Amino acid sequence: MIYEIVKEFPNDIIFEKVDPCISLYQPTHRHSPENKQDPIVFKNLIREIENSLKQKYRKNDLKSVMKPFYQIEEEKGFWNNTLDGLAIFANPNKCIIYKLYRPVQELVVVADSFHIKPLIRIFQSVDKYHLLGLSSNNFTLYEGNRHGFEEIEMDPEAYRTMEEVLGKQHTDSFLTHGSYGDTCGSAMYHGHGGKKDEIEKDIEKFFRYVDRFVLENYSKPSKLPLILVSLKEHHNIFKKISHNSYLMEEGIKGSYDSFDMEQLTEKAWEIIEPIYLEKTQNLVNSFENAKANSSGSDDLAQITSTTFENRVETLLIEAGKIIPGKIDSNTGKIESGNIKDPDFDDVLDDLAELILKKRGEVVVLPKDKMPRNTGVAAIYRY
Repeated sequence: MIYEIVKEFPNDIIFEKVDPCISLYQPTHRHSPENKQDPIVFKNLIREIENSLKQKYRKNDLKSVMKPFYQIEEEKGFWNNTLDGLAIFANPNKCIIYKLYRPVQELVVVADSFHIKPLIRIFQSVDKYHLLGLSSNNFTLYEGNRHGFEEIEMDPEAYRTMEEVLGKQHTDSFLTHGSYGDTCGSAMYHGHGGKKDEIEKDIEKFFRYVDRFVLENYSKPSKLPLILVSLKEHHNIFKKISHNSYLMEEGIKGSYDSFDMEQLTEKAWEIIEPIYLEKTQNLVNSFENAKANSSGSDDLAQITSTTFENRVETLLIEAGKIIPGKIDSNTGKIESGNIKDPDFDDVLDDLAELILKKRGEVVVLPKDKMPRNTGVAAIYRY
């Protein structure tokens, strides 16, 4: 395999100083017959890459960097297992692929750095959340945004079932009879007096473990809102014992296996959207206050110069806006150019990359949420 499918952003490849850097974005489809056109679109985008590379590089120099693209083009299995979008970054040493839960606009950029702005918007934390699918017997954790979510791959050694947490002998006498349940193995009990009480104690012990595990390993490090998806009676128990301050008051009631992905995404976004809007407004307000106190700017040239002084704390960038050109890595000056030319990219994208390298925060907002029409707004560190 000469490419790697990745999920984390930013990936180390964007900080490598190896060119050419090829960035490819393509909307894809999950099902037939729509996905039959995806390889054809990809082939056309490959031709764009080749035409751009030929402007600057010799034919023999192109073979290694283009090899992953030719392999992907021919792999039927790859095109039968796509999501809603695709992002591919490649240089002569490495090729990585993001399978995306949201569509992206077709775009090819060949330059001396990667075009990362669309991925910043997809992976930024401003609209992210965790989704906890919980039954009396097991749990699953997901990470999502407004466009969808995916299961988090946990340490294989981590306990995820009641049996693993409490031990097989401890639970067998209660869980092997007198129960009926939903599709995810969540059981309901009746009669049996003391046995029912013991079962409820076991469920509470298991929920306490889940609460601690999710809080310490995921909520505290990420600081993301946590939405509980579970039966109504389990909501009551879990919220009563939980110490997770990131747990949302409003959850989704029902067995998490009884919802399809589209339903859960819609229900989760109804809960998260007010938080997203509040975060966005707080960012805009912070910029307005900073600008009023001469500690913020919406002037691209000034922001670029300040970035080289490592003084930008937060950068807001308009989604979809492209300013063709590049930033001189020695002087910080902006040079205009054609984005089809491999010597140039998008100035806003270059600026975002610089700020990420300097451990600043970059947030991509839709045009109607931006505080200014220049495409950028920066808040300085001091």
